[in-house]
Amino acid sequence: MLSKFINWIKPLPATKNPLTDEKQIAKQYRHWRIRMFSGMYIGYVMYYFTRKNLTYAAPSIMKKFDITMRELGTISSISYITYGIGKFLSGIIADKCNIRTFMSIGLIGSSLVNLFFGFLPSLPLLTLFWGINGGLQSMGFPPVAKGLVYWFSPRERATKWTLWSSSHTVGTAIGGIVTGLCIAIGGWHAVFYIPGIIGIITGIALLFTLTDKPVCKGLPPIDVYKKDVMPIKKQINLSHWQILTKYVFGNPFLWSLAISYIFIYYIRFATLDWTTVFMADRGIGNARAAFLLSSMPFVGTLGGISSGWIADRFFKGCCTPVNLIYLFCLIFSLAGMYHFINATTPVWIMITFLSLVGFFVDGPQNLVGGVQTSRLTVQESVSAACGFTGMFGYVGSALSGFGVALLVEKYGWHGFFVSCIVSCIIAMFFIALTWKKEAADAKLLKPL
Repeated sequence: MLSKFINWIKPLPATKNPLTDEKQIAKQYRHWRIRMFSGMYIGYVMYYFTRKNLTYAAPSIMKKFDITMRELGTISSISYITYGIGKFLSGIIADKCNIRTFMSIGLIGSSLVNLFFGFLPSLPLLTLFWGINGGLQSMGFPPVAKGLVYWFSPRERATKWTLWSSSHTVGTAIGGIVTGLCIAIGGWHAVFYIPGIIGIITGIALLFTLTDKPVCKGLPPIDVYKKDVMPIKKQINLSHWQILTKYVFGNPFLWSLAISYIFIYYIRFATLDWTTVFMADRGIGNARAAFLLSSMPFVGTLGGISSGWIADRFFKGCCTPVNLIYLFCLIFSLAGMYHFINATTPVWIMITFLSLVGFFVDGPQNLVGGVQTSRLTVQESVSAACGFTGMFGYVGSALSGFGVALLVEKYGWHGFFVSCIVSCIIAMFFIALTWKKEAADAKLLKPL
């Protein structure tokens, strides 16, 4: 039984009869690239659908179990911890598994947790199972990172990767709409079992939609098809542990990106999670604050997509200059947000600065932990590398919670915005350390 399961999840073998006709190769590549991208996009939308639904059921859960905000926060914090650690471990494992099965297992497992979560009888069980859900959720991103690397070349990857990243916002938006209907139809329990059912169906569908590497379909590797010279050659003679040691743990450029990611995630989650509280202190009502805040993630999606297009269009896929430009602009956007968000400022001005913050933080968030990380390691360790930087990012998200509360309590909102601006500067410093490496690799690639 175990051997059958291992065979089921391990990388799919290359076909014995590879395609040789160029027109057929082009046709099949076009078909499978669309199919893989669409499958990974929809699949990750469902991952978010089965992750963010707790937020919408929180008031009902607090009333049902008579729990406090701190106890509810504990459930979320444990989920963040298991997700952050799991993201790294899943990355290591995903490099030795096939994309199709790994992504499906995580979604089906998370959906099963959702299916029964609404019927759990106690707070300890809720905490335990949502922590398990965090671990299962961590299985979503690593196979996507692997798929984007194996099916899209370095000189086009930034555009495709950041376009895929919009699935975060779509998943959150759909989650808000559907869970609202679930509460109206079946109460707060339905917020979990309906997404659970939909998630299981989607996970099964992924088994029939996705595949693994191009060679599994008789297609040449992406660098051969695109006639690119890969910046870092494939490592055939090294073991998986040797590859991890050399190209992940011992890679100084990945460490630079990982450290910068702490501060990028700090800004991202701090501004997203605390802005409504900031606006309340500035005399803005809750309903109006929620409306204003919605502009941040939606415009942020455009910022993420545009950053990838700019990197591919003007910098041969290099992310360092784009990240530095975005973070520099983010400094002034944060300053404007601090000075202009108040009850007397016209709505359009407040929306402008909130949108700018979302726009300029989403670019580096999407590029650093995904596209740029994938360019600075080998294909065989891309999932582990993205999981490595992603784990550091969730250190920043943890700091944005309790740490911000202490900071505001002692230094006020001025201290909060200063911390965000300082975080921009620190992130810029560590990202800049990868400039020469990325530029040297980009010289090997032909322009689009």
